[in-house]
Amino acid sequence: MNRLSTGFEPLSMRGFALAVAVMGLIVVGSNILVQYPINLWLTWGAISYPCAFLVADLLNRRFGPHAARRVAYLGFMIAIVVSVWVATPRIAVASGLAFLLAQLLDIHIFDRLRHRAWWQAPFIGGAFAATLDTFVFFAVAFAGTDVPWPSLLVGDLAVKLAVNAGLLAPFRALMWNVARPARANP
Repeated sequence: MNRLSTGFEPLSMRGFALAVAVMGLIVVGSNILVQYPINLWLTWGAISYPCAFLVADLLNRRFGPHAARRVAYLGFMIAIVVSVWVATPRIAVASGLAFLLAQLLDIHIFDRLRHRAWWQAPFIGGAFAATLDTFVFFAVAFAGTDVPWPSLLVGDLAVKLAVNAGLLAPFRALMWNVARPARANP
């Protein structure tokens, strides 16, 4: 597909590889960090994970939902494989499932809201996706264990929503450079 048929700039192989690497790094890093609670209601992973939505939203803005989904699918596969080695298999499966569902929801909502005010698509998509991700992840990863997951779920969700709002400033700044389609030559 080219820009004329989709309305979006095509994502180069180099750009695709970079996006997948960044996405995988965020998810794997978050899977490591979620294993280290800060206190009884928060893990370090809540602080790093919303950056995955920033990556997806920037891709979606410039290259469209198809490119963002391709990165999410490959990022999902890579994150699952690597996370099994750096985290527990249960956390890897929970993370992969939560990641894929949340990314697809974020990409869908962002695409539906892309023509509204610049902040609405990333804010609303990120909020819904972070909520879905958090509930799916904690229910699959920790249900039936001694981990105080309901309190961690509430704390992590509150922080993810706050970080999501805080990422609007970097989104806006990067939107003009990374997410802006190249100008057509006359």
